[in-house]
Amino acid sequence: MKSEHEFFDTSTQEWTPAQGSPGVAERVLARGGSEAELTRLARWAPGLDTSAAGVIRHAYVEEVYLLEGELEDLTLRRTFGPGHFASRPPGMPHGPYRTATGCVMLEIRHPAG
Repeated sequence: MKSEHEFFDTSTQEWTPAQGSPGVAERVLARGGSEAELTRLARWAPGLDTSAAGVIRHAYVEEVYLLEGELEDLTLRRTFGPGHFASRPPGMPHGPYRTATGCVMLEIRHPAG
């Protein structure tokens, strides 16, 4: 179960480095007991390229909504911007990505099942 919060000003939280994701900073909005229970704002630095990590798959449901900037999907050869949304079931391949300008996204993770 994710942590409980009533409305709060997210700008009061510091951006911190996202563990295991160089070039990504995060503001964690709610967290549960596993990596599959997370709601955060993720800020990708300009020039970030995840090609070295290859295609991404994970065991949780992931929803992503782009708020600012642009994100290029290198597999799909498409660039996405503010207002674009992704919903990924467990195991769905996605990425790798790069961003020339940087971007900010809302990311919500749920356990599978």
